[in-house]
Amino acid sequence: MLYPVQNSHRNKLDLSGIWDFRCDPDRTGETNGWANGLSDARPMAVPGSWNEQYDDLFGYLDLVWYARKFYVPSVWKGHRIFIRAGSAVYFGTVYVNGVKVGWHEGGHLPFAFEITDYVKWDEENVLAISVENELRPERVPSGNVTGSAMSMFASTPKTTYDFYPFSGIHRPVVLYSVPQTYIEDITVVTDIVGADGLVKVTARLNASVSGEGTVQLKGDGVGIHAVLAFVDGLAEVTLIVPGANLWSDKDPYLYDLTVTSEDDSYSLKVGIRTIAVEDGKILLNGKPVKLNGFGRHEDFIASGKGLNLPLMVKDYQLMRWTGANSYRTSHYPYSEEEMQLADREGFLIIDEIPAVSLQMGDEANYPERLRMCLQQIEELIARDKNHPAVVMWCVANEPMHAGVGVGSIGESQTSIEETNLPGKRFLDALLDRARELDPTRLVTIVTVMGGPQNWMENCDVICMNRYWGWYALGGQLDIARVMLEKELDQVWGRFHKPLIMTEFGADTIAGYHGKPDVMWTEDYQAQYIRFHLDVAAEREFVAGMQVWNFADFAAVQSIARVGGLNHKGIFTRIRTPKMAAHVLREFWFEA
Repeated sequence: MLYPVQNSHRNKLDLSGIWDFRCDPDRTGETNGWANGLSDARPMAVPGSWNEQYDDLFGYLDLVWYARKFYVPSVWKGHRIFIRAGSAVYFGTVYVNGVKVGWHEGGHLPFAFEITDYVKWDEENVLAISVENELRPERVPSGNVTGSAMSMFASTPKTTYDFYPFSGIHRPVVLYSVPQTYIEDITVVTDIVGADGLVKVTARLNASVSGEGTVQLKGDGVGIHAVLAFVDGLAEVTLIVPGANLWSDKDPYLYDLTVTSEDDSYSLKVGIRTIAVEDGKILLNGKPVKLNGFGRHEDFIASGKGLNLPLMVKDYQLMRWTGANSYRTSHYPYSEEEMQLADREGFLIIDEIPAVSLQMGDEANYPERLRMCLQQIEELIARDKNHPAVVMWCVANEPMHAGVGVGSIGESQTSIEETNLPGKRFLDALLDRARELDPTRLVTIVTVMGGPQNWMENCDVICMNRYWGWYALGGQLDIARVMLEKELDQVWGRFHKPLIMTEFGADTIAGYHGKPDVMWTEDYQAQYIRFHLDVAAEREFVAGMQVWNFADFAAVQSIARVGGLNHKGIFTRIRTPKMAAHVLREFWFEA
């Protein structure tokens, strides 16, 4: 999962660009030799969602093929050659010169295959990737589920979640090389003792060999060196950094760490920080911190969910303008480039797997969904474990118990909790696995209105999506405020854990105003956001407020989604601020 880099031992060639593309609804491409190249192809940008690039592909989710030609530089001879895709949604299969070299299930996370034995030297090679994004009940996330709670929204496509199921190769495709014996993985864990920082580095080679290497940490005017003794391919050392410059949302200082072996080297950025919970507060470096910001989506016109670097920089600037310091990767892992920018800019990230709207009343699909969720947790933590910005793992968003509706309200009842114990055991297994893989970060699930409260009890932080004043008590903000206060106080009284409102929002058509402030107006959204922030400010145990959503985004087509968009953004899809953006700035900027 190490991000590909170019250095004196490694090579990297980005294959992103315009690829050949062809739909394969009859699934005859493999039989007809499409792995060797495509005829009658049309151009398709990679990265990008195919749904946004051609109007006739907007609703197409079935099998497609991508292909392009490439050369392997002759100076790479003697190295091991890999092909790596940052994300292919949902099921991707890779072919090199007509040979199937591997496949990956589940979108939003990278996969790589060694292709050393399949490449041709001094001539063109053909790379083909087939991708399909069928909506199936057993998948994570799911689609075409009978009786889904999202049926009140969904018309087409039939998702169980409220965002468009964009399909395609969404992150860069990279060709890279490493030495025959190379550094396969690095794990960095930091701690603080007094004024000093501790940086524990564990390095693993791809082979069970012994030898010597080094580790070097540079930054803040210091240079620290240590010897790494590899035994059976593993080495571990702890560096002491006197008077360490700690990473935080206010001062995101990063050190440069370089690990070397006899044949290889790898460098990455390191932030020294700790994260913990205590007495109803989240502590960053031992001091209370509030995670104020947004739920977001990787979503934009034309690129869909494809990596869009200028947009990413723009979004960070706009989030900072509001005074935000955090966001959740709702509802899937975001790009590695996003995590790198968050490290640099000092954003606190709740990192989430794609387990959105799990249908917990559908026990027949539990085994397959559990397998997929566990795979996604393992891959996500392997990818993002070294990012100081990532402070919490989220293993599910709005798991739906049997019979729940999105507008369900009221305190969780004992009978509901007892009936849904199988769902609790499912979610507890995910929490336990995340803790086992990374005991240094917090873990959570994000709950839906009306869901069983006992599903929260094994979380480090209570994360709640609540829509008092929109889906429940719409247009009645005074009563909605009372209900929100009552529920927050009740949950605190039961669990005594820090609480983050990870979603609260109101659909708003930009430029639509009213007197009085009625639903769908900018005025209503501004007042809605204001009363939530007022309520939070009165409660120390509220450790963060994340507005839903940062920007309007593509959703399913239905009578509840004007123009096929969810309009709860504080900014429009093209990033024009609504009135509520100024309310956030009033509460958060330089707070």
